[in-house]
Amino acid sequence: MQPLNRRTPPPVYAPRRGLTGAVVGAAKGAITGAARGAAMGASGEAPAAQSGKGPRRHDPAPSYWDYKMQRLWLTPQFRVMFRFGLPVLAVALVAAVVLASESRRAAISGAIAQITEQFHARPEFRVALVSIEGASPDLADAVRARLGVKLPASSFELDLDALRERAEGLDAVAQAVLAVQSGGVLRVTIQEREPALIWRTAEGLTLLDASGHRVAGLAARGDRPDLPVIAGEGADVMAGEALALIDAAGPLLPRLRGLVRVGERRWDLILDRDQRVMLPSERPVQALERLLALDQAEDLLARDVVAIDLRHEKRPVLRLGQDALTEARRARGLIPEDKKTESDL
Repeated sequence: MQPLNRRTPPPVYAPRRGLTGAVVGAAKGAITGAARGAAMGASGEAPAAQSGKGPRRHDPAPSYWDYKMQRLWLTPQFRVMFRFGLPVLAVALVAAVVLASESRRAAISGAIAQITEQFHARPEFRVALVSIEGASPDLADAVRARLGVKLPASSFELDLDALRERAEGLDAVAQAVLAVQSGGVLRVTIQEREPALIWRTAEGLTLLDASGHRVAGLAARGDRPDLPVIAGEGADVMAGEALALIDAAGPLLPRLRGLVRVGERRWDLILDRDQRVMLPSERPVQALERLLALDQAEDLLARDVVAIDLRHEKRPVLRLGQDALTEARRARGLIPEDKKTESDL
């Protein structure tokens, strides 16, 4: 029994025999071969009958030059050179071509100078006032004259370091701080030197600070009666030691007239009644403290003593006054009791 869904195959025609069948078959074969050859020639494939192989498959491997470029990109130096070196080289070449002409260079320089000048001349950068703080009126006038700033001026034209050096060039200025503030104000903050000593020299009187730096000249001693006086060559260099001796003098300050530097090595303490205390070159403060202790115990400085030599620590020497010397000689019997001396007249 035959299934219902089975289709009947098409009838097979037998090939024609004879001369007519041969001609028809040859024509069909020629037409089919020509069409296949044309198609293969257009696609670039070789005929399978000639190559003896099937159609060529695509090769996924890169070519030689693709491989070389991939290796170069993996090199850090090549990447840096390609990304940065080539742009920089191109910019340099363009700049060289543009700047090769002198007229172009002059035009560019003029344009830059004009833009800079216009920018510096803007109102927000203009300084029209100098404010000096921390100085006395006389010193403020001296600082303003020393700076010599011509106003109005651009803040870009002011050399603050040079102006600071000018201000600190004054003897009375210990430190100067300059700053340009908003509103066109050049603020100068002055730290003034404080006079601590009066140095008497052949040229006159000079005010010194605690470090021995000159502050100003002094016309008369009475203008600053609150300051002690020092004298002698090199006394200004040892101003710190002189102040230490003055601080250590304590009870002798009301009688202290000044200190004299002797031979640039040591100090002499000058008291009223023409008394002189000769201090050693080493540890003079300790020697003065020993003298104060001796004076407190024996009331030494209240006696008729002209000079006290403390240069030898273990052997102080006293130089008596004329009256005390006469009394000492009389006590020793060197002068008769009934003989009158010049001091007794």
